[in-house]
This record gives sequence, structure tokens and C-alpha cells, in this order.
Amino acid sequence: MNRNLLIIVLLLCLPTLILGNEDNQEKLNLQLREAATVDDVETVKSLLTTGANVNAANQFGKTALMLAVENGNFSVADLLLAQGADINARTVAGCTALTFAAEFGHSTLVAKLLELGAHLHDRTRAGWDALMISARQGYHPVVEQLLRFGADFHAADKAGDTALMGATERNHLIVINLLLEHGASADQANKQGVTPLMRAAEKGFTEVVRLLLAKGANVNAKDKQGTTALIRAAEQGNGIIVSWLLTHGADINAQDSNGITALMEAATGGHTDLVELLLERGAKVDLINKDGLTALQIAQANHHNKDIVRLLEKAQQGQMETMESMLNK
Repeated sequence: MNRNLLIIVLLLCLPTLILGNEDNQEKLNLQLREAATVDDVETVKSLLTTGANVNAANQFGKTALMLAVENGNFSVADLLLAQGADINARTVAGCTALTFAAEFGHSTLVAKLLELGAHLHDRTRAGWDALMISARQGYHPVVEQLLRFGADFHAADKAGDTALMGATERNHLIVINLLLEHGASADQANKQGVTPLMRAAEKGFTEVVRLLLAKGANVNAKDKQGTTALIRAAEQGNGIIVSWLLTHGADINAQDSNGITALMEAATGGHTDLVELLLERGAKVDLINKDGLTALQIAQANHHNKDIVRLLEKAQQGQMETMESMLNK
């Protein structure tokens, strides 16, 4: 009877014992991640010896290795890798130790991870690989390491943006040059047909525009809306970039799918100096947009810049007189 009673008591206590063990394990795993985050090598060693799971992740899927890498804790990262940490484990968002190292600019860790078998081409949920991430951040030493190991500079994310586009987006000139020197295409467009040159022109990154043009970027490429780099630069009122693009052969009278020209954009934006520049370089004033309006009519409708209206009226008169003169010959 006593024996049966003992068995019953043990059976009743078993779930509590199991739960207690699970709680203890979770506590160890949490302490391991915390120690890895703050670069506490001795505590990491002790916890691993005590039974902490080297690959246990938090609710976001982050492991101790990822936390060590993210914070640049080289010694802890080395120790975890030596103890069997999964180098290619992924978070809920698809991030890996390598993408974290790339994101935070830890070039030495990037090299170490790659040497130990980290997957170079793994993508996050957003479609970014380590090269795209480091290029966006402007970490040229990391970009160099990744290229040395064979990173694919033609790869694109879900929007079709490459590492070059990411670097262009944030004006990282050194990274842009690195990628171009390794063979990245200056004309690779995203899903909207936008090229790095268009993006740089739109954002006013003069040196990037110069570099891309020097590397042979197509100055007259059009996106899916028919917009060119020149039209984008004119919309922003950037006379320096407009001038550079024209010097490199940009079609001054190119029209997008709505019939908009660089001159119309300049007139719409009230950019007097730019309107004058475009007229001096041969912009036509008689072209019409999809609504049947010329640059002059657009300027007149805006009511905010009489100087632009006068410039366009004068140019229109001059171009008409030139045409009449040619016809009378």
C-alpha cells in the first residue's frame, strides 16, 4: 500500500519536475544570450559547461552567436563557434550571423564566418544578402571582404534593387566605386526601370552622377514611366547635375509617358536659372505634354514666377522667328 502511494505521489509530481527542468534550461539559455551580448567570455564558458544550449534562440530567432556578432564580441563569437554554434541559423526575419556582421560593419567577423562556412548568398525576408546590406550601410571594408569571397553584385532584392542601387541611394561613393570596379553594371535597373544614375540625379548626388557617367552609365535610359535622369534632375532643380548630364549627351527634349520634358519640370518647379540653362542648351518650347500643354502654358498656369514666363515667351518667339527664317530661305 505504501509502495503504491509512493508511485502515485511521484506520478503527480512528475509534470512539476519536468516543468522545473524546462524552466531551468530556459534560464540558462537566456543567461547565455545575455552573456554573449555583453562579451562576458567566462560566463559564457561556465553556462555552456552547465548545460546551456549553444543554439537556443529568443522569440525573434536570435541565437547567442548572432548577438555576439551583432555587438562585435569577437572572443565570445569564437568560443560559441568552437562549441558548435550553428553558423547558418536564421531569425524569424531570415537574418543570419553573417548578415548581422555585415549590417554592423564587422569586416573581421565577416571574413571569419565565411572561412568557417557561412552561406554567402543567404537572403533575409526582405530579399537582402550580406553584400546588399553592407553596401547600403556604406561599410566598404565589409563590401571588399564579401566581394573577395565571391558575392554576387548582380543579385537584387524584391524591389529589384542591387547592392549598387543601395549604395547609390545613400551616397556611398567609395562603395559604389568598389562595386563598379568589380564589374557591377552601372545600368542594372530595378523593377520600376530605375537605374543608379536616375536615382543619383534625383537625389542630387553630384559626385555619384559624375562617377557613374565616367563608368559609362547610359545617360538616356528610361524607367517604366519613360522618365530619364535629366527629367528627374530638372524636377529637383539641380542645375549642376542637369549640366553634367547634357555634357554627356542627355537628350534635352526627351519626354516621359505623360509627355513631360526637363523644361516642363523646371518650369513647374519655378527653377528660373534652370529654365534659362535648358533654353540656352536648346530645349524646345513648343513640345506638349499629354494634356496638350507647353512649358509656357504650364508656367502661366502656376502664376508664381513671371521671370520664367518671360523667358519662355522670349524663347518661343525666337524659335518661331528662326523657323520662319529657315522656311523663307
